[in-house]
Amino acid sequence: MLHVEVDGRGPRLVLVHGFTQTGRSWGPLAAALARHREVVRVDAPGHGRSAADTVDMVEGARRLGQAGGPALYLGYSMGARLALHLALARPDLVHALVLVSGTAGIEDPTERQARRLDDEWLASRLERDGVAEFVRHWLGRPMFAGLTEDSAGLAARLENTEAGLAASLRLAGTGAQQSLWARLPELAMPVLAVAGERDEVFLARARAMATAIGANASVAVVGGAGHAAHLEAPDAFLAVVTPFLEKNGY
Repeated sequence: MLHVEVDGRGPRLVLVHGFTQTGRSWGPLAAALARHREVVRVDAPGHGRSAADTVDMVEGARRLGQAGGPALYLGYSMGARLALHLALARPDLVHALVLVSGTAGIEDPTERQARRLDDEWLASRLERDGVAEFVRHWLGRPMFAGLTEDSAGLAARLENTEAGLAASLRLAGTGAQQSLWARLPELAMPVLAVAGERDEVFLARARAMATAIGANASVAVVGGAGHAAHLEAPDAFLAVVTPFLEKNGY
């Protein structure tokens, strides 16, 4: 069973973090959401206190469903891909879905293989350099330029292990994941795809996913934010996400 921490009372909201993070990485945002909800913060496979759970996306989604149960699922980046897998495999558990900076994978097999090789290179670098050096390298990517030292949540990221993160890259990275684009129309629950205004790549993916899903999907843009929109601009993030939660009974 994946490690979880629970706060608040009310309808259940499950939060699934991104790569190199843990359930602690939601910071004050989790507390704000827990004022009117039961918030379940999951340590994803290979991360935090679930570091020993070295599994692929399919098995990771199954374990996420075991840990979270029936709920609204909100996932960020890697966590969005994990929540999307669960929604397709167990729609009975996912009452509604929020995908923050998410993707349905890489459609082109050649591009997917190239990404898999890149993920393998990153995993090898991680094993060579250790978690602290790797996380600093990871956060140095342009997509994370909008994070401050505080909002990056470095302390939580440094709780991870080399083995857990390397396994996550190899087994559950975007290169290892099969494309889910063709299956998006299967999603019948309400879906909100969220992206930062400055994250042009993932904003385009959010719009493409919403179009593929259909009338039950919508897009929300967090003004002035980049890839980690919920951490860069938490108030603006809550302003666009809360109406969706409340509309769907959360």
